[in-house]
Amino acid sequence: MRIAHLITRLIIGGAQENTVLTCEGLQARGHEVTLITGPETGPEGSLLEEVRSAAFDVVVVDELRRSIRPWRDLKALGRLAALLGELRPDVVHTHSSKAGILGRLAAARAQVPMIVHTIHGMSFNRTQAWPVRQTYRLLERLAARHTHRILTVADAMAAQAVQARIAPPDRFITVYSGMRTDWFDPATCDRAAIRTRLGLQDRHVAVGTVARLFRNKGYEQLIPAMDRAARQNPDLRFVWVGDGAQRRHYEYELERLGLRDRVVLTGLLPPREVATVLAGIDLLVHASQWEGLPRAAVQALLMGKPVVSFAIDGAPEVVRPGQTGLLVPLNDRQALARAILELAANPGLRERMGRAGRQLCLRRFDAGVMVEAIERVYLELAAAPKRPRE
Repeated sequence: MRIAHLITRLIIGGAQENTVLTCEGLQARGHEVTLITGPETGPEGSLLEEVRSAAFDVVVVDELRRSIRPWRDLKALGRLAALLGELRPDVVHTHSSKAGILGRLAAARAQVPMIVHTIHGMSFNRTQAWPVRQTYRLLERLAARHTHRILTVADAMAAQAVQARIAPPDRFITVYSGMRTDWFDPATCDRAAIRTRLGLQDRHVAVGTVARLFRNKGYEQLIPAMDRAARQNPDLRFVWVGDGAQRRHYEYELERLGLRDRVVLTGLLPPREVATVLAGIDLLVHASQWEGLPRAAVQALLMGKPVVSFAIDGAPEVVRPGQTGLLVPLNDRQALARAILELAANPGLRERMGRAGRQLCLRRFDAGVMVEAIERVYLELAAAPKRPRE
């Protein structure tokens, strides 16, 4: 099949890594794949140069940008429709909010026979003002009218979309987000050497976080929880992987609380190096305010590290309480600190949870499993009578 994937921008992020892995896997299975993206990058880093050398084709549409500007967005819609008319794909598969909405409308205009969209995280979420949420909800409903199948990276995303009346339940299917699981193998890492590079001693219990240093990633909740936990356990140390616009502010907060010398900030790391750092920690804390499926949690569990997370969105589908980690109520800082202390004090529990988590994630989150499931969706749509457009 000729397959076109659309995404707004190729920053280093979960949706982008998922999309690139899908394109690579489908191309390797004999399909003709084109990835269409906007030109923007961000402080997270860019995957654009990496994918230019991939086996599939990459097309950059300059008008496709993340920010909302109606006139430019209309130009992007026209450009995408014209491009899809030239490519004549059998399937258009969209990702992310802007490309998801414009791409599906453009595909409908170009009379593409199969239109698929993946929800990596809801475009409307609890961190937004009500008018913004409502606008995105209405746009998603409009785009869903032109969508034959909507994939979600967690069952929670499908439930939220159905509750918001985006589309009926039979339009959704969960396909868990795939990882390069071979990159995340603790047996390939020298844990002692990694901990030495991070400045960690044997007695230290290292608590990792992998997230942009940005609002809504949970640092406003994490830092007070770190302070509370560190006062009770002097051996706690913290390793932050990532960078972002709020770094200076968060560093000031750490200094103010006397925590700065307990925190290692690695800055941005290439995705493959994240696994190396995860090998050196003892547990991961994920405090994001909204999620699709927390890829950082999956990656930590693949490295045999248990996870503490807020019980939101897709997190409970990977962080199973008492089995692979601990869940706490959203924004409950005291509960977050207690969970950190509980795992820090119990190395046997950490080992048991990490082992169970790795087994779960190897089965459920391998990139090959994801690509096979996505291909199966395309083949089922191709074989089925075409649903008339609404």
